[in-house]
Amino acid sequence: MAVFARVSPNPAPSTGSSEMNQRLPNDSQTKAAQEQAAHAAQELALVLAAKQGDRTAFGKLAQQYQRQCAAVSLRLLGNAHDAMELVQDALVKAFRNLGQLQQSERFGPWLMRIVTNLALNFRRSRARRQAVSLEQTTGDGDEGEDLRATIAGSDLDAPDRPLTSAELGGAIQRAIDELPEKQRLALVMFAIEKMPQKDVAEVLECSVEAVKWHVFTARKSLKKSLGNYV
Repeated sequence: MAVFARVSPNPAPSTGSSEMNQRLPNDSQTKAAQEQAAHAAQELALVLAAKQGDRTAFGKLAQQYQRQCAAVSLRLLGNAHDAMELVQDALVKAFRNLGQLQQSERFGPWLMRIVTNLALNFRRSRARRQAVSLEQTTGDGDEGEDLRATIAGSDLDAPDRPLTSAELGGAIQRAIDELPEKQRLALVMFAIEKMPQKDVAEVLECSVEAVKWHVFTARKSLKKSLGNYV
C-alpha cells in the first residue's frame, strides 16, 4: 500500500534556512569583534612594553601606523619628502614621550595627534618662509610680478583643455590645502583615511558631531572649488 505524507493545510514555515541566514551575519560580526579585541589586546601589550623602553615593541607599533601617518602627513603637506621626514620626527617624539600617554589603549589617536600637530606647525613655518621670500622679490620689478603670477596661476586656469588625472589630483590637493584647518584635518582623517569618527574627534579635541560638521562643510567647499574641473 502506498503511503502518502499527510500535508497540513497550514504548513509551518521552514525556519532552517532563515535561522541560518540570521546566524551567519551574527557569527561574522562576532568573529570580527573577536579579531578586533585580539588586535587591541596585542597593541596594548606592545604599548606597555614600549613604555618600559622596549624598542622592538615600539618598532612594531611604528610599522603598524607608518602607512596611515605617511598618508595623512602627505595630504597635509603635499610633498612626499617632507611627509616622510615628518613621520620619522613624529615617531621619535612619540617614543620619547610615551610616558605622557595616560590611556595606553589609545595609542593610535595619540600618535595621529602628534603627526597632525607637527604637520600644522610645518605648514605655518613654510607659509612664513614663502611670505618672506615673496616680500624680498617684490622690489625687483618684473621679477616680482612674474613670481606672484606663478603662485597665483596654474595650468588649471585653461578651461579649454581637459584635465589629466595628475592635474585633477593637483587641483584636489590645492582645494584641500585651502580648507580651514579643522575641516582639512577632519576630511583627510575621516573621509580619506577612514579613521573612526571618535578617533578623529580625539585628535581634533572636539565632539563627534563637530567632526561630522567639519567633513560635511569640507566636502561642500571641495565640490564648489572643483566644480569647473570635475
